[in-house]
Amino acid sequence: MASDAAGPQGTDPYIIEAFTYLGLCVLLIAFRTYCRAKQGGFSALGPEDYLMIVSILPFIAETMIAYKVGETFHGLTNSDMTDEEREALSPDSHEYALRVGGSKAIIGGWSMYMTLIWTLKASMCAFYLRLTSGLPGYKKRVYIGFVGIVVSYLICMGSVLLSCQPFHKFWQINPYPGNFCEPAVNKLTIHLSMYLNFLTDMYLFLIPIPMLWAAQLPKAKKIGLAVLFSGGILTMIFGFLRGIAILKSDATGPKEGAAWACRESFVAITTTNLPMTWGWIREKLRPFLGSLISTNKSRTPKYGRRSGRHPGSMVLDDRADNWGQSQTKATIFSEVGTGKRSTDEEAILPRSTSAMGGILKEVELSVSSSTRKSAVGL
Repeated sequence: MASDAAGPQGTDPYIIEAFTYLGLCVLLIAFRTYCRAKQGGFSALGPEDYLMIVSILPFIAETMIAYKVGETFHGLTNSDMTDEEREALSPDSHEYALRVGGSKAIIGGWSMYMTLIWTLKASMCAFYLRLTSGLPGYKKRVYIGFVGIVVSYLICMGSVLLSCQPFHKFWQINPYPGNFCEPAVNKLTIHLSMYLNFLTDMYLFLIPIPMLWAAQLPKAKKIGLAVLFSGGILTMIFGFLRGIAILKSDATGPKEGAAWACRESFVAITTTNLPMTWGWIREKLRPFLGSLISTNKSRTPKYGRRSGRHPGSMVLDDRADNWGQSQTKATIFSEVGTGKRSTDEEAILPRSTSAMGGILKEVELSVSSSTRKSAVGL
């Protein structure tokens, strides 16, 4: 134990990795905000954009805690000790102070990790709420998603802060306080975070994907849009890898946990932001890739000035369009600005009818993008 307490020489590679992720994520969030504000002004920013900006704060805190765990406390906590080692360790020793400090830091790290990941989920859910505005069926699914996010966050935070009582036992060394009082390897917190993370991400994934997959689009475009919205799957994988790494590495559990938390956070931020920047990127790539990313058709979009949407909106809008009382048009559109006065539209779902109380309801779902000066959607 004495050699562990002495600490490593030089900067731990985990720390360099963590701060690299932080820098890249700050740049990505800034780029996303730039894409949205550049073409639609700050008035085009929605709740999902502000939640993403706020997520920088827990990520900074998480990274700083990872630094403390590795560089200041050398990965030491009240775990990975035999009963004999616990009895032999003097409360006045430097190693004892490191283990107490490391245990406290891990509690803070778990709290920031949960807050960051669940803030990203809320941001994505807020985007889906705007995406499906005007379609009550989809809106209900999004609201259920919000409830699931809040409930799962409270459960996970409860396991972090309430699984060990009294609270000071979280950093107790002797006698052995039990696994629930070892914050670095608390199996309750690890399993809850893994499985609730999986369930909420899977639910969010299932909101837009069925709609996109049923669309009348070229298969390549379907796959591309599906990939943009399926980043949560990659986040789920990293969440499981994080839990497995902690459970299998008692000696290096604290460092492994801090490192994997930063990795998962980086993946989650990246995959959550990419769909929001695709509209801007698509416009820049259009001269080079042409029809591979274009949705040009000769049809003229019907929402025009009547849509009543502020710049940068991207919604599923269920509204009448002089089709008769029993007919409704649903349009999904994304406005991207290049300063040109041109538009394009592509139907992504066939017209279909369904009996609703003896009345046939005709619905058309179409993707439209307007290159007027406005904010980026998809």
